[in-house]
Amino acid sequence: MAGADQAKNGQTADGKAAEPGDTVRFEHKFFGSFEELYFRNTDGGEPVAVVKLANNEALLSFDGLRREFGLTDDTTDGMMLTRVAEGLQFVRGLRPGDPLPKEILTREASWDPETRHIMIARQRLTMQLVTWLTGNEHIFTSVEELLQLAEDPQVKKNVSLAFSEAAEELGLGREHRDEVVKYIETLARELAYIEAERDVFVEVKKIDEKIQNLRHIYSSDRGMIATTDQVARLSQRAVHQFTELFDQVDAQTGEILAMLKNIDAQIEYIRKVRDDLHRRLMPWEDLIPIWKTVFVIKSDENIVRIRDIYQFLAPRYMQVNDWVLVTKRGFEKAKPLGGVLRW
Repeated sequence: MAGADQAKNGQTADGKAAEPGDTVRFEHKFFGSFEELYFRNTDGGEPVAVVKLANNEALLSFDGLRREFGLTDDTTDGMMLTRVAEGLQFVRGLRPGDPLPKEILTREASWDPETRHIMIARQRLTMQLVTWLTGNEHIFTSVEELLQLAEDPQVKKNVSLAFSEAAEELGLGREHRDEVVKYIETLARELAYIEAERDVFVEVKKIDEKIQNLRHIYSSDRGMIATTDQVARLSQRAVHQFTELFDQVDAQTGEILAMLKNIDAQIEYIRKVRDDLHRRLMPWEDLIPIWKTVFVIKSDENIVRIRDIYQFLAPRYMQVNDWVLVTKRGFEKAKPLGGVLRW
């Protein structure tokens, strides 16, 4: 009976906390007291539990929950809160009963790229192999250029030879070119996620272009110029950060033979970058359809759009010292449009 009681309280027979499972599940009765409880990150990246109280939403910080209910790191519920916080880096929200994201369980992704992204990644790697064969290895970042080269008769002739020569270089023997094909397919499936994120970044740059143009047309508006200048600077900072990330992964994956010789390490690196890009780009995905409808003109609607995107950009891209000053001026208190309580 003692063992059963311990298990019920989240402990193993030796009195240690039971390891949390692969599903969001808590033992403390608090988490079952609300029908609509769920977990998400704030714009500042803080994980919170959200519960509905009358017409208001209450945001309960994980630190507050730990203190209030004694959910230390050596309790099952404390460990689950840690896992939920990790999982919220990869999904927009989690509810009790939801599976935890694959990223923190198996290092796979909890989302899928499109078939075209796999095709682009495969073609990019194949062309790197062909250019390696000719002694002028090159990274192709233009999809249009890749598609044109794929139809070139001479390129098609060199592809088969490149796979055979790569097999020889890897010590497999030219007759085992199919092994190289398998390696390329494996890497292509991993790099397809980077290609998918590259598409999202294209849309982010389109938003930035509109922001820079709006900055120009509001340059003589005393009531808006300070805000548009700040938004334009923050948007450019975001674009610069993403550009650096994509440049880094392109450079790291720029030598095809080195990738094939160290395929496990390369997959681990690609997944790390995949997760970093996904964390950073996922919040932008909600803005993309909104900004597709924005026309670069002076309008009341665009003033709202500019102020909304400032609230989005500031906590993510403002320098830390400047952000501290902004929050002290009550930025977070002024932000919610509905009833939100923070505990």
